[in-house]
Amino acid sequence: MSPTAVVLPLRRWILDLSAVGVLLLVPIVGFWPTFGGPAYLPAALGGLLLGMGLAAVCARMGWGILSLAGLTVVAYFLFGGALALPHTAALGFVPTLDTLARLATGVVTSWKQLLTTVAPVAASDGHLVVPFLLTLVAGVVTASLALRLRTAAWALLPAAVLLGAQIALGTSQPAAPLVQGVLFAIVAAVWLSVRQSWEHGTGAIPLGGEETPARGLAVRRIVVGSAVVVVATLIGVGATAFAAPQSPRYVLRDVVIPPFDIREYASPLQSFRAYVRDFADVPLFTVSGMPDGARVRLATMDAYDGTVYNVSDDGGGTSGAFGPVRGNMSAEAEGTPATVRVEVGALDGVWMPEIGAVRSVEFDGDRAEELRRSAFYNEATETAVVTERLSEGDAYTLETVVPASPSDDALEDADFAPVALPDQEGVPQDFAEIASKAVAEAETPIEQVRALQTMLAEGGFFSHGLEGEVLSRAGHGAERISTLLGSDQMVGDDEQYAAAMALLAREIGIPARVVMGFYPEEEEGAGQPVFAATGDTLHAWVEVAFADHGWVTFDPTPPEDQIPNDQTTKPRADPKPQVLQPPPPPQEPVDLPPTVPDDRESEDESGFDAALLALIVVLVVGIAGLLALLAAPFLVIGAIKASRRRKRREAERAADRISGGWDELVDRATDYGTPVRPGGTRREDAGIVGTAFAEPRVATLAQQADLEVFGPSEPTTDDVAEFWRQVDEIVGGMGAGRSVWARLAARLNVRSLLAGTRFALPPRSARPTREPGSPRSLRGPREADETRTEEAE
Repeated sequence: MSPTAVVLPLRRWILDLSAVGVLLLVPIVGFWPTFGGPAYLPAALGGLLLGMGLAAVCARMGWGILSLAGLTVVAYFLFGGALALPHTAALGFVPTLDTLARLATGVVTSWKQLLTTVAPVAASDGHLVVPFLLTLVAGVVTASLALRLRTAAWALLPAAVLLGAQIALGTSQPAAPLVQGVLFAIVAAVWLSVRQSWEHGTGAIPLGGEETPARGLAVRRIVVGSAVVVVATLIGVGATAFAAPQSPRYVLRDVVIPPFDIREYASPLQSFRAYVRDFADVPLFTVSGMPDGARVRLATMDAYDGTVYNVSDDGGGTSGAFGPVRGNMSAEAEGTPATVRVEVGALDGVWMPEIGAVRSVEFDGDRAEELRRSAFYNEATETAVVTERLSEGDAYTLETVVPASPSDDALEDADFAPVALPDQEGVPQDFAEIASKAVAEAETPIEQVRALQTMLAEGGFFSHGLEGEVLSRAGHGAERISTLLGSDQMVGDDEQYAAAMALLAREIGIPARVVMGFYPEEEEGAGQPVFAATGDTLHAWVEVAFADHGWVTFDPTPPEDQIPNDQTTKPRADPKPQVLQPPPPPQEPVDLPPTVPDDRESEDESGFDAALLALIVVLVVGIAGLLALLAAPFLVIGAIKASRRRKRREAERAADRISGGWDELVDRATDYGTPVRPGGTRREDAGIVGTAFAEPRVATLAQQADLEVFGPSEPTTDDVAEFWRQVDEIVGGMGAGRSVWARLAARLNVRSLLAGTRFALPPRSARPTREPGSPRSLRGPREADETRTEEAE
């Protein structure tokens, strides 16, 4: 066993490790709402047990901080695949290059990904790196402090830091805050009480040779102290519950805003005619596994400003709640599960085609990771956006749920759902009167919606306004819809009729929104294995929210073969007076991302594997970041010692510089493990240090220090320089014959820094020295005392 090994009674090992485990379980339980279930527990508990095990082994073997830090890094990469990223590991537990790369980058990026993802987050999206890394580091640090330090209170610091990190990274709805706080406080208090009683009991000398009274006193002290702590905690919690006002809990998730703004992207409904005209027979994308009767949604729009129907950015409404795609979306959706694959053709844009309520998205191809990181989804509107823009060759697989379409009989007694929608702007005043007349004879909500649909679908005519068709202007602004409704013959396509129905419905309190998407004709859709979406299959329809049924689809567009008899549309003979809003100002053109030239051929021809280089860089950066995080305390210790030496060397009085040189020598010897007792004279210290390092010059230097400090005259500059030169020579010789790790451990030892403070470590016991090459000496007094204590118990 190493001379610096921690030799403790068995009961101390059991007590400390049990207390550390329970204390760290408190914040682990707090992650439950963040992940929405127990999926994170294998990673969190595995990291905890792994960290505590490393701390216990290193403490038992006497390995230092550097060894412990190195083993922690190795354990992170070795077990991270099985515990945090099992979906990337071979056979579920063997780390691959992809696993190592994700673990390396996760040290830096996993925190942001967790905070910028709408809770509950999915364990399959790589978010398990956060609880695994936190519990691993907390288990190592907390257990090490508990086992190695005499004052157990220091171990509460990393446990409290983990609890604070869990709260900051969690949600505004905690799991059980009172239970967590009470349990943490009780366990900490009882643990510290037992440790303190054992420390006192070990140092007490029983009279009469009997140990029973001392132990009985310790037990009574533990019971009474624990009871007082429990009663005080319960009283405090109860008073807080009745007296403290209910206030929101603020976490980092509430202030970290994802870098995404839906207002940066133009409404796809503005491009309706362009798709119809330019891609009539060109496949925009293909869909495999599309259920019968399902529709492909491109975007849902419920915000109208008098010019454009767009996706709302109002987080309090049905739109705007966009979050990064994850593996557990639409958890409450009901319907028929389906696995759908989409392969992009001529489609080029940010709006991502999808079906039903999407639960997960898996991208394929060379841009898979880039597309995944830039994909956002709105569960309320079932709208997806890819900010990196989809282009030809991209593909992805959707795990989705297709809701059932209720019949009119099922909706007969259903009321409209109380849905919060953005206020409409720029709507002509007579739209409310037109809608009221259309639904005047309807008695139920479903009859009102059908009345609006029938007025448009049966009373209007269809035309895209393309070459050879009846004149029909594009657009769905207030003026265009007013012209449609005020004409003797209503002529338009899906864009105008869907916008008109939604605007009329909203004016009389019906919750409606516009959807743009694709679906095949009824005679073509049944049994079709692959659906090719083109401009000819592009449509727009209306969805209305019904209580207990969700959003129900309605098609207000007339059949395509329902065309007017002549080529002109004339106003009605006796139109109702209407007040039109002034034409809105022209919109500024949308800034599109710059086109990046495709230089993939040149990269392939060069033969340079950029992906391998990127992987190497990621691994190096990740490992360097983790090592820098673990090495930060050691750098601080080294800086403090360097500052202490400089202050001693540059003291104002020459005598103080001499004293400082001697203190530097003693402190360096202390850090090497020399049992220098506090309060001793220089000659006493010189005897211990000189014997430990077989250095006779230490005694001479002690005599010289006494003469210079207590002598009649002040030491000269040359005297000080010579004294420090001898100190540096002796200190430099202390590491002779020792390994690099032993010398580095001495440089980072905090024993000399804590000496003279309330946190000073207990003095070391003297051990017999040995000459280089001689057999190892027998156990020192401290080891013998500890062994006797262990045997006695």
